[in-house]
Amino acid sequence: MKNSVLIKEVPISERPRERLVKYGAENLSTEDLIAIILKTGTRDYSSKYLASKILSLVKNVEDLKNITLKKLMSINGVGAVKAIDLLAAIELGKRVYSEDKVDDKTKYTKPQRVYDLFKNTFINEKQECFYCLYLDQHKRLIEKKLLFKGTINKSIVHPREIFKHAYLNSASSIICVHNHPTGIVLPSNEDIMVTDKLCEVGSIQGIGILDHIIIGKDKYFSFYENNLIGRMKR
Repeated sequence: MKNSVLIKEVPISERPRERLVKYGAENLSTEDLIAIILKTGTRDYSSKYLASKILSLVKNVEDLKNITLKKLMSINGVGAVKAIDLLAAIELGKRVYSEDKVDDKTKYTKPQRVYDLFKNTFINEKQECFYCLYLDQHKRLIEKKLLFKGTINKSIVHPREIFKHAYLNSASSIICVHNHPTGIVLPSNEDIMVTDKLCEVGSIQGIGILDHIIIGKDKYFSFYENNLIGRMKR
């Protein structure tokens, strides 16, 4: 399709939306699916043409999961709104097919179980992300919450924010989880200081820090398993 041909000039039966209704989303090309997400083209470029330009930025469709807002907006005709819509759709797709299922009946008393919950969360993450699992008195999950993003240090990971959500959730205990994008899971000095501080505050507040788990590439480090934190009650 020439970039001067707009979707409205294409026979109705061949337009991406109509094809989706008739044949199902699974039978559309990736280009058609992106064109639908973009919704419209511009005065000079059809949505199909813009979709083809987006696909030209990657070697295969799987690489779209790493595409950035800046990269998308480098295409003439793809502004901030279209780029944001596409990034949102990609992220939603990642979450739909993520294996990180939350089961409120599961008891999080073993580090391996926590690792299984998070092992896919950080696969393509380039920054450190700090999560907390807020647990009830039976060690069942109340909420999984991302609290900080960026290099983990004692000034960024503030106990006030962490324990505020514990109070809001009426949580009895907390498990902290963060990733090391390098893949190396051994705790840094900052990781140890942050954990010690949180345990100190938790002891005062009566909301224990059960574990702090660092996740790298296909492995994890548990403060609990390495006797660097109070023993979990099973």
